[in-house]
Amino acid sequence: MAARGFMCLMYHELERTGRPLCQSEPGYLRYVLPETKFGDQMRWLRANGWRGMSMGEALASSETRGVALTFDDGCETDLILAAPMLKETGCNATFYVTAGFLGNRGYLSVAQLRELSAQGFEIGCHSMTHPYLSDLDDAGLHREIVDAKDRIEQVIGKPVEHFSCPGGRYDHRAIRIARTTGYRSMANSQISENSRSTDPFSLGRVAILRETSQSSFQSVCRGEGLWKRRLRDSMQHSARTIMGNSLYDRVRALLLRGNEPGKATRKFMA
Repeated sequence: MAARGFMCLMYHELERTGRPLCQSEPGYLRYVLPETKFGDQMRWLRANGWRGMSMGEALASSETRGVALTFDDGCETDLILAAPMLKETGCNATFYVTAGFLGNRGYLSVAQLRELSAQGFEIGCHSMTHPYLSDLDDAGLHREIVDAKDRIEQVIGKPVEHFSCPGGRYDHRAIRIARTTGYRSMANSQISENSRSTDPFSLGRVAILRETSQSSFQSVCRGEGLWKRRLRDSMQHSARTIMGNSLYDRVRALLLRGNEPGKATRKFMA
């Protein structure tokens, strides 16, 4: 890992014109990136001497111009859109798969997950059914962290060593179970650069959104202007703490579906 650390970028489903998406809610759509935009980002990395790495590579690397590329959920576009572009640009990535989504419409099938792994990409775990970990009892945490790991390993025939938290929500119990289960890292959605001193079970990531411009993408890779993103993240965290996950999500969904009124509020809650 470089002295300045590394940024970890978080992606979700990619969009191809005419192809149905896994979900259509506004809160989901803002995380969906058009394939052309993703391609522009990967080509910029290659053209400017940056290395796109898996999480495992990033944790072990001394690369000074490298970013960890991660994908959550296990959408079918991981294989049919992201993987070819990553190969074309010489990038690697970690694909965090939600085990219980395998075979659902728009998500990877078992055969496709095996193919993605066979192509040399790192496969991680994104839980069994995508709940907020901090809302679960210990039995639920075991199912989402331990059982999900076992299921994915049975599919790909390789150890699954990296976990990402659905919605970025977790607590000390989730970390403890992930450590004792054999994971090497746990990634969340806190906006931060990761350094040698970062606990590998508290790795920050920055979501690359539909609205992310090319210049903003480049700034994120360099770790620039993170304080603005952290401020917004801190405000959202405070709101979730006060409201609770369920109420926060309901209010957020209503605001994102709104039109003109409350634009600033919608941005804060997004």
